[in-house]
Amino acid sequence: MGSTAAASSLPASAGSGENLVLILDYGSQYTHLITRRVRQLGVLSLCVSGTAPLAALEGLRPRAIVLSGGPHSVHATGAPTFPEGFLDFADGAGAHVLGVCYGMQLLVQSLGGAVEPGERQEYGKMDVEVTAPSSALYGEAETGKRQTVWMSHGDEVVKLPKGFEVVARSVQGAVAAIENQENRFYGLQYHPEVTHSPQGMETLRRFLFDVCGIKADWKMQDVLDEEIKTIQSMVGPDEHVICALSGGVDSTVAATLVHKAIGDRLHCVFVDNGLLRYKERERVMSTFESDLHLPVTCVDASEQFLSKLKGVEDPEQKRKIIGREFIAVFDDFAHKLEQKIGKRPEYLVQGTLYPDVIESCPPPGSGRTHSHTIKSHHNVGGLPKDMKLKLIEPLKLLFKDEVRKLGSILNVPDSFLKRHPFPGPGLAVRVLGDVTKGNALDTLRQVDEIFVQAIKDAGLYDKIWQAFAVFLPVQTVGVQGDQRTHSNAVVLRAITSEDGMTADWYYFGHEFLVDVVNKICNNVRGINRVCQDITSKPPATVEWE
Repeated sequence: MGSTAAASSLPASAGSGENLVLILDYGSQYTHLITRRVRQLGVLSLCVSGTAPLAALEGLRPRAIVLSGGPHSVHATGAPTFPEGFLDFADGAGAHVLGVCYGMQLLVQSLGGAVEPGERQEYGKMDVEVTAPSSALYGEAETGKRQTVWMSHGDEVVKLPKGFEVVARSVQGAVAAIENQENRFYGLQYHPEVTHSPQGMETLRRFLFDVCGIKADWKMQDVLDEEIKTIQSMVGPDEHVICALSGGVDSTVAATLVHKAIGDRLHCVFVDNGLLRYKERERVMSTFESDLHLPVTCVDASEQFLSKLKGVEDPEQKRKIIGREFIAVFDDFAHKLEQKIGKRPEYLVQGTLYPDVIESCPPPGSGRTHSHTIKSHHNVGGLPKDMKLKLIEPLKLLFKDEVRKLGSILNVPDSFLKRHPFPGPGLAVRVLGDVTKGNALDTLRQVDEIFVQAIKDAGLYDKIWQAFAVFLPVQTVGVQGDQRTHSNAVVLRAITSEDGMTADWYYFGHEFLVDVVNKICNNVRGINRVCQDITSKPPATVEWE
């Protein structure tokens, strides 16, 4: 990911903590998984661009540094490498360095070893054998044993730098793991972070706790306490803050946290942008008032948003328009609030999460990162450069499951925390093409309500990460009531996931699907065809736009 997650955005305690793990990202689709796996072991891990200048890491003293995998070859022109002086930085911090896949090859090449194209490339599941009689990464008990791992490389290490030894090899004979315990360098040619490497978590556990001596002392209560201190130090004692509430888990937890930090100087605003789900406005406002006791003003700006979206079909353009209009609404709200309280709010709270930041990073070749931009989030990439309000994003280093844990500590109702994610741009990214065309929005609301309610009735809601319907801008021929129809098609999508960064489609039983399709076609005018999206992420994204 890009510099947006570098030192400037880290919590104040990150640099001074003795148990920080720094992940340098070289573009692997699994980099975020390393970050998550380390956190699951109770250790704070942060991900920054692998080519970030050392100045961006100033003040950090990580106990461990992981060099991620990536799609590049170390021999390719312009292949990413760590910044000049990195090895001295790691040595000065007393950090143990673990290279994973590309990261291992980069480490080997930088220290004087040799990496060459392999005679036989290794992709997918493969067995490796622990060959060293004494290995820090595996332990003596694993010597001579095999384990299945996930390989993904075309190059291979053919010559080790001075001081290294091979501690594991693939069944094809390629170097699979290396160690230089004296200089605190380690390497794995496979991906221990993925579930396809069943013993990978144990290897990571040994590296963090046995090799590095890190303590599992990172807890959500500590995150809460630190964020409250950060907000209180950022917002002056007489300053006021606006919070953009969407009705989702993220913005609600962010608002509750900031409210705990500064009290009634927080002013929440819920914007009806005309892109909400069925009866969302009424349901959300009721929850805010009765359960969360947050001070919320509802602004109906549906006509403002929809008029600007009329005729717009490009999804990126839609997101940026929505981001711009949100800020316009907040600026107007801030102006009216200033007239009321005699002081203009200076800050805007948003529930930006770590995946939002990761997916909004610039593309390769920009000189800022080596990960691809998936899409611009309206609360990240879609913000206008001339925005007057300064951002407070207390959740931007957290994944969704971590936000739910934080919300639980803040006493946000469990029923609310379990709500499925809803995108900031709302139904604009679920109505493909022009969202104002015909009756698309109302039609989609009805279909979505039937689908989600059926999931709840079947007791499946908590088993699914996200479920929703998509309106397609195509018409298909059908037969309804013995008459030929030419109506629209919709798609049903339901996924399982841990953090939204990767996802699998949820397998519904035959009877459930038959029942849902019948309800949709019999109760929603203008729909004569229902499809199911059975694509995982990757290669697809969760949303269609």
